Amino acid sequence: MLTNNINNKSLSRLFLSLSLLSILSLSLFFFFFISNPTQISQNTPYSNHINVYVADLPRSYNYDLLNLYWTSSSPDSRIPTQILDPPRRHRGKYPPYPENPLIKQYSAEYWLLGDLETHENSRPNSFANRVFNEDDADVVFVPFFATLSAEMELAKEKSSFRKKTFDNEDYKRQREVVDLVKNSRAWKRLGGRDHVFVLTDPVAMWHVRADIAPAILLVVDFGGWFRLDSKSKSLSLTPNGNSSEMVLIQHTQVSLLKDVIVPYTHLLPRLELKHNQKRRNLIYFKGAKHRHRGGLVREKLWDLLVNEPRVIMEEGFPNATGREQSIKGMRSSEFCLHPAGDTPTSCRLFDAIQSLCIPVIVSDSIELPFEGMIDYSEFSVFVAVSDALIPSWLVAHLRSFSRVQRDKFRRKMAEVQPMFVYDNGHADGIGPIPLDGAVNLIWRKIHQKLPVIKEIIARDKRKPQGVSNPLRCHCT
Repeated sequence: MLTNNINNKSLSRLFLSLSLLSILSLSLFFFFFISNPTQISQNTPYSNHINVYVADLPRSYNYDLLNLYWTSSSPDSRIPTQILDPPRRHRGKYPPYPENPLIKQYSAEYWLLGDLETHENSRPNSFANRVFNEDDADVVFVPFFATLSAEMELAKEKSSFRKKTFDNEDYKRQREVVDLVKNSRAWKRLGGRDHVFVLTDPVAMWHVRADIAPAILLVVDFGGWFRLDSKSKSLSLTPNGNSSEMVLIQHTQVSLLKDVIVPYTHLLPRLELKHNQKRRNLIYFKGAKHRHRGGLVREKLWDLLVNEPRVIMEEGFPNATGREQSIKGMRSSEFCLHPAGDTPTSCRLFDAIQSLCIPVIVSDSIELPFEGMIDYSEFSVFVAVSDALIPSWLVAHLRSFSRVQRDKFRRKMAEVQPMFVYDNGHADGIGPIPLDGAVNLIWRKIHQKLPVIKEIIARDKRKPQGVSNPLRCHCT
């Protein structure tokens, strides 16, 4: 009995000692956390901002390039003159971005730099914290309007755009930017893996992509970064949509591990849910019937659907000559068809969302912006190419959605509409950005990539000299 009492007392003392030790440890932890709140946030992926350093490039690669656009008297031969931006002078430091629809749809570069150029006191909503010492940065933003540069050259002469000569002004700018950036201390310290390039146009920085492959690339999809193997045969589809020839896709430089898919800039105005009216058409599509590569599906879909009742298939560029027609068509239709074109996605998808027209995505290899933040299945219909090319299947499938289901899709679409908006309401792009807008979501998405990028950097550091990792596709 005495032995039991001694053992009980010993156990009680041991328990009390362990309890006091635990309380002391917790007290020290909370004291440390409160007195050093940034100590943890700087070393975990859960901090409430991303530190961004803007690479030191001359204004001739961004805002002065806009001034060059506005003072140019050369017309854009690709679109009718009645919708061209008239030449004019802008004396302000920050010129507006063109309304030319072929250029405006790729304006992410303008709004992201505009956010960083806005004075700190006017950026309460931005997830990006601009820093002025590269050593304090999580990422280095390269302020090159690569899309504007490419489109200005394409507007002059498409054949010159392909030439790797200094007669090609875009190629000249690409090479100059790469040389400036790669010779900087910021690039050399991590091999450019923390640099951010905005390449929303599929042909932006086309000639120097191998040079910037290690960087974080902001692209609308990976369609422009793959090529058909030169030895493979052209894509041929059987009536049920199966490929009659296997086409080999070569991996180039993009990966969902490090790169960020961003939305096109929508060109049609937003329709609020309270203003939605009865939709008399089932399906609407406006665009070019004939496309290349994966866009061959579009031509076959067109032939299947063009004579179906309550289905509108219109030829033409939907956001140029037929803007009002596109607004009317999308707002009066239940579903908006989104087949792949030359690339898996297009501006058409984001116009449909702003028009509350339920997207029907017929593109097996599509990449979409902000996945993980947004569940597209809550407001879009995804259809396999093989199913869509079965005669009468697609129309029957879409008619099977009840009014309740379609209304639910539209309510969800109304919730996510702001997430695809770049515009901050200021003509010069300088000013507070919306908390839930596209610019902030892009900064957050880049922030999500940082742990993987840091891991890649660490692996590179321990590699023996002369050893290189093989290219591997991590795109799906």
